[in-house]
Order: sequence, then C-alpha cells, then structure tokens
Amino acid sequence: PLRYISKYSEFVRREAEKNKSQWKTMGPAKVAVPSPNDFLQKRSKEPKPAPKKKEEEGEKLLPLSVPQRTYHPVIRIKKNFIYKNAIAVIRGEPKMPRHFCVDTRQGDKYLLEPSGLFPKYTRKKNYGVIPKYVTRRNEEMKREEEEYQASVLEELKKKAMKTLSEEERTNVLKALKKNWEEVNRAFLSLPIVTDTTYKKMQKEELELKLQQLEHDIAAIENHKTIYIAN
Repeated sequence: PLRYISKYSEFVRREAEKNKSQWKTMGPAKVAVPSPNDFLQKRSKEPKPAPKKKEEEGEKLLPLSVPQRTYHPVIRIKKNFIYKNAIAVIRGEPKMPRHFCVDTRQGDKYLLEPSGLFPKYTRKKNYGVIPKYVTRRNEEMKREEEEYQASVLEELKKKAMKTLSEEERTNVLKALKKNWEEVNRAFLSLPIVTDTTYKKMQKEELELKLQQLEHDIAAIENHKTIYIAN
C-alpha cells in the first residue's frame, strides 16, 4: 500500500521555517554601529546635581532684621587645655604608693594586695555585718514558721477532745460513789454460803462491778483534767 502522508505536512514545514531565528544559519542580525563621536567621557555616569533655579526678576529681598535688645550673641571662648590640665594635676590628690612583696634574692616582686597576704577584707566597714538580704530572708522564714505553727495549733484545737469541766467532774464522781455504795450494799446482802451456781455468778458479777467502779473513782480523783473522745 502507499505510504501515509499527512495533509498538514506543508503547513508544519512553513511554520517551522517562519519561526526560525534570523541568525540561526546566517549569523547575528546587523545593527547600527555607534558613532565614534559618542565616546564615553570621564565622570559622565556620576549623578549630577539639579540645576539651580534662577531668581525671578520681580522678586525682592527681605529687609534686614535688627536684633532685639535682649539678644546676647554666643561668644566662643578658646580654652587653654594645657593650663587646665596643669591646674588639675596640681590640685589633684597624689597617687598612693603600691605595696609590693619581694620574696627572692634577685628582687622578684609581686603586688601585695591581690596576693591574699594583705588584710583587705577585714578592714572593710561592713566586715562581719550580716547582709540585708540574709536578714530579710531570715525574717521571712521566721514569719512563715510562726504562721505554720499557728495554723497547726488551730487544726489541733479543732480536732482536740473535749475537756470535762470541774462541775461535771464532781457530778460524775458523786454518781460513781453512789453506784459503788448501792453495789456494795447489794454485795453485803448476799448470803454467806454460796452453794448454788446462781449465787456464785451473782457474787462474781458484783465483785467485777465494784472493781470497775473503784478503778473509775480512783482515775477521776487522781486526774484533774479529763478529756472526752468524740
């Protein structure tokens, strides 16, 4: 069969020739050569100041102003620094001699003040004085400790047991003694012979009550302050 040929082949060929650069095969395009008279001059590229405006012909100068009577011109006085420095040296305090320490036969010496042999710090005015920030910190710590102790005591008072008053203590003691007398009377009323089990149990029960009452009476009499648990 015949080879296929596109119908757009001629159009593509024309477009390719049309878009080809002019100097693709023939070299760069010819441009106008600069004139020899337009050569680069010295300082031609530096920025030039704006041209000064000429005074208009009809413009008048302002009249000269007369200074006021209170005007005092500033007078600059030339200072003699050599004389000034000489006066400062004469009136100044002389420099104190520096203390040296010589420790070898060859005369090697070093400054005594930074060596640690000179009593520099003990001669200070505030030597041995507690600094203000330490005193302030101690006061703050003491105040915080007092506040903490006060809060602890307050909590202990809230949780503390109730104290029995003197009147209540006397009434309780009287009631215990009265109970002891009644139990003792009942104990003395028992028969001498305890031949039955019931009599033995009754006697033991009364003895235990008497012992408990005697223990309570002795505890209340020996202790004036009595606490009652909640």
